[in-house]
Amino acid sequence: MYASRKNTCVESEKRNQVCTEQNKTENVRNTMQIAVMKKDDFYRQMFKLAIPIIIQNLLSAAVNSSDVIMLNYVGQSAISAVSLAANYSNILFMVYYGLGTGASLLCAQYFGKKNMQAIHAVEGIALRFSFAISALVALAAFTMPQRMLLLFTSDQELIAIGSSYIRIMGITYLCWGVTEIYLAILRSIGRVTISMTLNMLALGVVLLGTLLTVVASYATGVSLPDMVGILCGATTNTPALGAAQQTLKQMGMDSSTPALGCAVAYPMGVVGVILAVLLIRKVLVRKEDLEIKEKDDANKTYIAAFQVHNPAIFNKSIKDIARMSYPKFVISRLWRDGHVSIPTSDKILKEGDRLLVVTAEKDALALTVLFGEQENTDWNKEDIDWNAIDSELISQRIVVTRPELNGKKLGSLRLRNHYGINISRVYRSGVQLLATPGLVLQLGDRLTVVGEAAAIQNVEKVLGNAVKSLKEPNLVVVFIGIVLGLALGAIPFSFPGVSTPVKLGLAGGPIIVGILLGTFGPRIHMITYTTRSANLMLRALGLSMYLACLGLDAGAHFFDTVFRPEGLLWIGLGAGLTIIPTVLVGFVAFKMMKIDFGSVSGMLCGSMANPMALNYVNDTIPGDNPSVAYATVYPLCMFLRVIIAQVLLMFLLN
Repeated sequence: MYASRKNTCVESEKRNQVCTEQNKTENVRNTMQIAVMKKDDFYRQMFKLAIPIIIQNLLSAAVNSSDVIMLNYVGQSAISAVSLAANYSNILFMVYYGLGTGASLLCAQYFGKKNMQAIHAVEGIALRFSFAISALVALAAFTMPQRMLLLFTSDQELIAIGSSYIRIMGITYLCWGVTEIYLAILRSIGRVTISMTLNMLALGVVLLGTLLTVVASYATGVSLPDMVGILCGATTNTPALGAAQQTLKQMGMDSSTPALGCAVAYPMGVVGVILAVLLIRKVLVRKEDLEIKEKDDANKTYIAAFQVHNPAIFNKSIKDIARMSYPKFVISRLWRDGHVSIPTSDKILKEGDRLLVVTAEKDALALTVLFGEQENTDWNKEDIDWNAIDSELISQRIVVTRPELNGKKLGSLRLRNHYGINISRVYRSGVQLLATPGLVLQLGDRLTVVGEAAAIQNVEKVLGNAVKSLKEPNLVVVFIGIVLGLALGAIPFSFPGVSTPVKLGLAGGPIIVGILLGTFGPRIHMITYTTRSANLMLRALGLSMYLACLGLDAGAHFFDTVFRPEGLLWIGLGAGLTIIPTVLVGFVAFKMMKIDFGSVSGMLCGSMANPMALNYVNDTIPGDNPSVAYATVYPLCMFLRVIIAQVLLMFLLN
């Protein structure tokens, strides 16, 4: 009996040893798999960071090579003059490199600490320094280029040639400094792909369409002005057509034929992008690809309740605690001893306090460590009655309607300390923003205010909340933008080897100015808010006027062209210029680069300047990724097509 029991124990020990060995083997295997996965992830991240930088360096090298090629067509004096003038570019590069290196080192440290506010501060300081230095050198280049060159030579011929060159380069100094600093900071925090991927893909659509236009012109015998008009129609790009017609007038050529080609190809240009999106969706997209995936969005707010159990923050003010912690947060309510209050920045936290906090979802874990404990209640449901949570405080949404508040930072109003209220969230154009002190207010912002009824009434007087005033469209900025845009569009830009200067024209200039006003207008207290109805009216009116003028210009020969073999050829060429680039680039973006289908569709619509296709995409694809991608690539593609339409005609017709 004893022996049997002993044998059983021995067998049990052997089985345990076997199990242990199996577990060890399994652990080793799992460790190896994890190592391989980490290795693969490392290579993936490395390529994601390296490829955009490589592309940028290749583009820079291509520009430098182009300079060398163009200098081969000029004399020795011009080469010498350019070499002397380039000394200032070299000096500026060293300045930008130093500022960028210093800023990137600081930003990398702050990025490791997740302190995005400090990164923004460093970025702002570096950008201001670089822009100030660039502005001074650019001003000198415009006003006294001869004196600048006297530092390097006394040869009057070289000074005369170099002065014209340095004046042209002065324009680039203003953009160069900002670009170098911005790219250096993006590299330091691993965000190069954000600024590169979608725009590079959209650039591929533009360049591929341009290449097909040139090839089709030589292959089919269709004249280049007609092909440029077909390209404008195929891409539904009316500003490019306007620029092409203006260029032809400057060259003393007939400008009516591009309008006819645009009119013929325009309908297929609208439908072609939709067909391309449908084709990609039918062939490549699965059902799960259309589901909205959660993503890291710094603007998306998250509400959570915490209990203060961390001894490190006992008897400390909210202001001091905010300085200790990197995540941004807003304490909406504080419960203590059965009473609720709106905490000011000087409020002292005690053990056991309950806090209702508004932050970003990704920062919830860090705040749990900071405060001590997170409650399990879900405060992010849409059907929560905030006024029913407690009887002492109410929640109300107030609209910013006072013009003097436009462009001011939320923290500068000191509403929490003066009125005892709290602003938890800000809604702007359908996007929910975290109400941080550094948030710049704009007219039409909707603020969620929490506090006592009397305090909210006082705050309402400060913010305005006169919704009727927003119904009146602010058209002053629109007309200012048009005037400045026309002035910018009339400025000629000369290129070596091109007899006729390039202009942004009647379309490109207002587009650039509109983007600048929309971005920087509120910061200089310029009211850029326009009612949605007025916005839609202006868009519809502009499109209607354009189509009417296009019809009047091309209508006389429209049916004669369409109902003949040449017209059918034009329609086919337009369809090809629309569908081929969008399908090819869409395949690369979705299948090879693994970009979500919504962003791919929006990128394709933006690269073709097709708002009608975007409306279809928004109606059929959930989420706001298409609109975001459209807005990301639209300015670059619109600007490039305006320039390319002119450059094609100037280079290939001369």
